[in-house]
Order: sequence, then C-alpha cells, then structure tokens
Amino acid sequence: MSHDHREAVILLSGGLDSTTVLALALSQGYACSCLSFSYG
Repeated sequence: MSHDHREAVILLSGGLDSTTVLALALSQGYACSCLSFSYG
C-alpha cells in the first residue's frame, strides 16, 4: 500500500480555525475536500 497520496475532509465553517486547518493540510500535501453546511 502506497502512502504517497493522502486525503483529508475538512469541515469548513469559514472561520479562522477551519481555514487555518485547510491551509496547513494543503501545505503538507493533502488532497482536501471541504464540507460545509448552510442552516438557513
């Protein structure tokens, strides 16, 4: 099994914390998918 391809799902609220997590994951080579919810 190859560990070269890493993926992450980021729960993105649009705030500073989740945006920083996304930036860190991307900088470490993760292929990111973001998930966000609209409550209204």
